[in-house]
Amino acid sequence: MNIQIINGPNLNLLGVREKSIYGETNFDSYLDELRKRYANITINYYQSNVEGEIINKLHEVGFSCDGIVLNAGAYTHTSVAIGDAIAGIKTPVIEVHISNVYKREEFRHKSLLAANCKGVIAGFGLDSYRLAIESLL
Repeated sequence: MNIQIINGPNLNLLGVREKSIYGETNFDSYLDELRKRYANITINYYQSNVEGEIINKLHEVGFSCDGIVLNAGAYTHTSVAIGDAIAGIKTPVIEVHISNVYKREEFRHKSLLAANCKGVIAGFGLDSYRLAIESLL
């Protein structure tokens, strides 16, 4: 099985920014844990702060891998284009969020991606990624 994790803007700063919301662990450390836990699965990782690059990555892997775990960050609430990209590919996408977006600012309560995703997981910290992988198995 081949799973692609895609992280959007500012998620390269995990472990540094807003630790009270996003925790103290950087994503590379967490990714090492995931790869050890799921040694029989290929887990690829991509991060970009640029909307178009995220769309390009969805197009690139959206017909060849078995599942995509996507944390589009703030683009979740603003990007019709990423939502359209998800609708246009065959691979199932699980939308994830580290924080519980429904306990945060009201603009974060609306996802422009969720309707095109297999499901949404939010509020379980970095464990949201593990839960997404489990849902794809």
